[in-house]
Amino acid sequence: MFEADSLRRALNALGALLADRGLAFEIVAIGGGGLLLNGVIRRPTKDLDALAIVEGGRYQLARPLPSSLKQAIDDTALALGLAEDWLNPGPTDQLTHGIPEGFQDRTTKHVFGGLTVHLASRFDQVCFKLYAAADQGPTSKHVRDLLDLDPSDDDLVEAARWVKQQDINADFARFVDSVLQHLEATREPR
Repeated sequence: MFEADSLRRALNALGALLADRGLAFEIVAIGGGGLLLNGVIRRPTKDLDALAIVEGGRYQLARPLPSSLKQAIDDTALALGLAEDWLNPGPTDQLTHGIPEGFQDRTTKHVFGGLTVHLASRFDQVCFKLYAAADQGPTSKHVRDLLDLDPSDDDLVEAARWVKQQDINADFARFVDSVLQHLEATREPR
């Protein structure tokens, strides 16, 4: 499990290894690892989720990871005693379904030697966390993350609109609405 400092150490080690090998990669990260790096959450997380590889300013599917990047990730895991999938392309299929409009313009860039990580904005994390909470239920870690993100009512309305476009099934829309109701009952009064 990673705390913010240990995740930064791992990324610094990976970036240094890539630089030593004369390599440079850019990835886009979402999820708990991204929230941890941005200081939004304090809970530990098991990994960093790569949404995309950035090539020539364009987002490309991160699965499979480029072999030289995957080898460096594996070598870093071995050297630091990390899980093999500590940095993984788990959410990359979201690129084929679509990401929130303007996502790329809202990312923040963090450089770790030969590795540049573009972190999703707070608003975009609200979108992804609402989607995950609707999928996994109102008592999941994603709801806690949403509460830590402290979205405005407008953020939630916009995020819900985007999430409901991801799956047009009426049952899924009800799951989204149930998460929103749970958030409303749980959040601090505004």
